[in-house]
Amino acid sequence: MTSVLDQLKQWTTIVADTGDFKSIDQYGPQDATTNPTLILNATNNPRYDYLINSAIEYAKGKVSSNEKAIELAADKLLVNFGFEILKIIPGRISVEVDAKLSFDTEGTITKARHLIDLFEEIGVDKSRVMIKIASTWEGIQAAKILEKEGIQCNMTLLFSFIQAVACAEAGVTLISPYAGRILDWHIKNIKKTYKSNEDPGVISVTKIYNYYKKVGYKTIVMGASFRNTEQIEELAGCDFLTISPKLLTQLQCSHKKIERKLSPNTDPMATEKLTEGIRSFAQDGRTLMLMLKQRLNKEETMITEKISEDIDLDDKTTPWWQKSLTDFGVEMYGKYKLPAFIGESGSSRGYKKFEDSSR
Repeated sequence: MTSVLDQLKQWTTIVADTGDFKSIDQYGPQDATTNPTLILNATNNPRYDYLINSAIEYAKGKVSSNEKAIELAADKLLVNFGFEILKIIPGRISVEVDAKLSFDTEGTITKARHLIDLFEEIGVDKSRVMIKIASTWEGIQAAKILEKEGIQCNMTLLFSFIQAVACAEAGVTLISPYAGRILDWHIKNIKKTYKSNEDPGVISVTKIYNYYKKVGYKTIVMGASFRNTEQIEELAGCDFLTISPKLLTQLQCSHKKIERKLSPNTDPMATEKLTEGIRSFAQDGRTLMLMLKQRLNKEETMITEKISEDIDLDDKTTPWWQKSLTDFGVEMYGKYKLPAFIGESGSSRGYKKFEDSSR
């Protein structure tokens, strides 16, 4: 029986949401996402000490100021983890700019360019990197500029429909609406438990997805921050879903049958009737063309038969095909009132001969 994870992969691009790249390969994700929290958690594992040490040594060799060295080491550490993850996945890695720049457009742009430079320094093309930026007004303006430079942006910390529309209008590559954190807020403030199909986080992502498809935005919708597998299953068919290793394992171990919930076809009735109408009109158009072809061929046949009847092929006089062109033209004029236009040897004498014969 096919696992739930494999069923999801039929409709949705699966993204691993982790900094623990040693655990990624078994799930076969296309892309991966990281953030400072995930990287911090990963650094607690001694097996990643070499990446930390490498980042520190890099920073010490580049700047003298201790403060600047710490900042550079933090950036380099993100890139080090990203580089290792890219060895495992075929797609892209998302790395996040410093959260303190969330309301600083110029600062965000500068940091994004710097991260891309660090990746390119070690041979990673920017096409394999997405820069994660908070979906503030300032962040969206920064992303708009970066996208024009060919730097792909993943708009994170997205909780509302308004944020989603603003991001799409800015032409960003991808948005990450946080289904789990939306649910957290409602549970805390509304004091209510929700069924999976009533989950406010799921409803929010679904609304954004359907609107994007209706309007025709190219921005990818990637559901994020899930609290359980039920949320994920309710969003089966979303463009991308970024999922933690814990939930990926649960999806991989489950073999129940699931259904696609989201589809670019947001109105089945309209799609079905449109297709039906096109096929019907196309068939009637072909039928009309066939009728016209038959009528045209019939008229041509009638004309040919009329000419054949009037020409006596048993006539013992000079056969029509042996007559001079001028004589034949005169004869045709007499029978069908056709204009004589061919003269002997192409000369004007033919016209005069025709005039004499027709008086």
